[in-house]
Amino acid sequence: MFPVKIKKILGKKNKRKIICLTSYSKNIAQILDKYCDIILVGDSLGSVLYNYNTTRNISLNTMVEHSKSVKKGIKKSLMVVDMPYKTYRNPSEALKNAKYIISKTGCEAVKLEGGKNIIKIVKHLIKNKIQVMGHVGLLPQSEKGKFRYKGRNKLERNKILNDAKSLSSSGVFSIVLECVESSLAKKITKSVKVPTIGIGASVYCDGQVLVTDDLIGLNPTNFRFVKKYANLNKIIDKSVGLFKKEVINEIFPTKKNAY
Repeated sequence: MFPVKIKKILGKKNKRKIICLTSYSKNIAQILDKYCDIILVGDSLGSVLYNYNTTRNISLNTMVEHSKSVKKGIKKSLMVVDMPYKTYRNPSEALKNAKYIISKTGCEAVKLEGGKNIIKIVKHLIKNKIQVMGHVGLLPQSEKGKFRYKGRNKLERNKILNDAKSLSSSGVFSIVLECVESSLAKKITKSVKVPTIGIGASVYCDGQVLVTDDLIGLNPTNFRFVKKYANLNKIIDKSVGLFKKEVINEIFPTKKNAY
């Protein structure tokens, strides 16, 4: 039996697109909560906030601390937390760390990267009543070299399709398809019973996820799959410039801003 929030996500397949965005703090989470079905505390915070070259450098405790903040801003959305690199190398390690994440943050599910290679781990978590979101295609935690979209040849396509089918059969409630070629993403979405959530994987997925900092133009990325809906960098730049000007010219603070 799935919890109520998970059932709602499952019920959206083939009916209404699922909205998923990342958050690393309460302030952003409480804005997203009005619009999202799922809020993901992604290990992408490694590059977005800490300027790491890889998500591998994010620790379990760093993920937990950000997740605790995010939880305070959520009232209705399903909260999912990425399990960091080397925190689910075997079933017992994965269960221990998943329980730790859930107990400390109050999240409803965790996300793991991989397919058939982690099926035993996924099944062990689900057997122990841990809700799992899958992730196939481009896997940032294990990718080496320049990121490239997946599904470029028959062998790669078959592997990703089989990985997604295996995850679906194992009991995950959804699967992220990252940078998966469009026709393959469409095929996977039709082949699995659970919702697919795409990032750079076409409109054919059951939902979409983006890094919020990319969406609002705070993070200077140029990924093909990102659409910037705002330019917060310019707004912040203008605001700070105005603040400096008013302080120098003794316009701020006024009597209203002082005790």
